[in-house]
Amino acid sequence: MTQARIRVYAMLCSLLSVVWLTSGLAGANEAHSVKPEPELAPASPKPLGAASEAKPPGKAHPPENGSPPPKARALAKLSATRTGQDGAPMVLVPAGEFTMGSDEGDDDEQPVHRVYLDSFYLDTFEVKNGRFAKFVAAIQSEPPWGFADQETPVVHADRPVRWVNWMEALGYCLWAGKRLPTEAEWEKAARGTDGRIYPWGNDPPTAAHAVFGLTEGAETVSPIGNRDQGSSPYGVHDLAGNLYEWVTDWYDDAFYTQNSPSNPRGPVEGTTQVQRGGSYINQPYRLRSAFRTKGDPTEHDPHGGFRCAQEAPPLP
Repeated sequence: MTQARIRVYAMLCSLLSVVWLTSGLAGANEAHSVKPEPELAPASPKPLGAASEAKPPGKAHPPENGSPPPKARALAKLSATRTGQDGAPMVLVPAGEFTMGSDEGDDDEQPVHRVYLDSFYLDTFEVKNGRFAKFVAAIQSEPPWGFADQETPVVHADRPVRWVNWMEALGYCLWAGKRLPTEAEWEKAARGTDGRIYPWGNDPPTAAHAVFGLTEGAETVSPIGNRDQGSSPYGVHDLAGNLYEWVTDWYDDAFYTQNSPSNPRGPVEGTTQVQRGGSYINQPYRLRSAFRTKGDPTEHDPHGGFRCAQEAPPLP
């Protein structure tokens, strides 16, 4: 094992121990699910003459064994939205198959294959400065670049946090009672089930869809949620452009040749972590939902951000 990997594992263990010790801070507030409106069954049309022949309803009689009559059981379903413990809105990505990869992209995007995923929830927006500042304060962590003077989390509270390495992103999600999404979950949330190129469809991006094509050094990211035309089929924002997003998987350029067709997970070890979605300095090619890149999990990069995922509760 190289010294770099030893350093990564040591830092991860240290971070996780802090998160576990302080998890009660985040666990004090349970996630609030938005309950769907009850669906009313349509009334069955009466045949002609039914009004004159129908008998008035009589008194219900209990079964002979004395037990009350069984009640009709409503079909259970998952809520389309929920709110995480950190106050962030989340949307449901329903269970099912989707097409992963691209024949028109790089070698590490091939072969194109079908993948089945269980239902999960994903943050509607990238984690913003204001929320990440609460995590930093709660665990008394070293703040990311730009937080030391307290200006960024206050003046730019609604901009996505950046300069966050993979380990800090992982720590935040665990602190909030969530986790980083897998690579497959991220791609399904971005492109849906119809194999689209970008979250919004197959048309090339414009400034109304995403923040991209800026020059290096512009250091400009957009506040969350102001590119509605660029949202995904599930209503997830900023999955293309603005910032690269960390996912939980280790990077493997040959992963698609051997991964599982059901709820795939990345390699058990590696030296770099997968990033998705492109950033504000990239051109449209890197904004494609199938595009894969990677980064050092210990490195702080101005182009990197993240969002969290959460398991969907089992239906009764």
